[in-house]
Amino acid sequence: MQRKERFEKFVEYFTTHQPDAETELNYGNPFELLIAVILSAQCTDKRINQVTPALFADFPTPEHLAASHFDELFPYIRSVSYPNNKTKHLLGMAKMLVEDFNSEVPADLKELQKLPGVGRKTANVIASVIYNQPTMAVDTHVFRVSKRLGLVNQNAKTPLEVEKQLIKSIPEEYISRAHHWLILHGRYVCLARKPKCEECKITHFCRYFEKNYLQV
Repeated sequence: MQRKERFEKFVEYFTTHQPDAETELNYGNPFELLIAVILSAQCTDKRINQVTPALFADFPTPEHLAASHFDELFPYIRSVSYPNNKTKHLLGMAKMLVEDFNSEVPADLKELQKLPGVGRKTANVIASVIYNQPTMAVDTHVFRVSKRLGLVNQNAKTPLEVEKQLIKSIPEEYISRAHHWLILHGRYVCLARKPKCEECKITHFCRYFEKNYLQV
């Protein structure tokens, strides 16, 4: 099957079966999502959703967070991965929002990436989820699933390569949702160690299934 046809079937399936896919991180505004995404690096959304309610309640604005200090903030996130670095990132991010961005989360990718703790992936998430921009955040799920399905070149070595190939081939109006389609499929079906091919509903256009089950 040609890659173009795989993309067509990918969009056809998910627009039908998961038309409103969205992030599983809980948030109430752009500032809260920014905090949650920074915390979610190399950590599960489930864990982040456990720690953010108290964090959001006690630090509801950039000003509140910027006025805090390490020893006050750390206990809120001590159970997430890399809590020391993330505490520093959140404090630095809040101070920069207050001082440089009038306490508003910027929409521009370059501006977002100036914030401590915000790399390209996090910036793409914010731009996509909050500002509905056609950006593709490539995490481990997106990287793995897009290659297994055959949506991107098997030789793609970096998240940026995968991002560019996906954006090039997915119609612009679906890019922001496609990010969630790939993440959720990777989180619940196309698992890293043992994909649940027997449960999967999209094996009819999956390169991995085609190679490992149909050609044996």
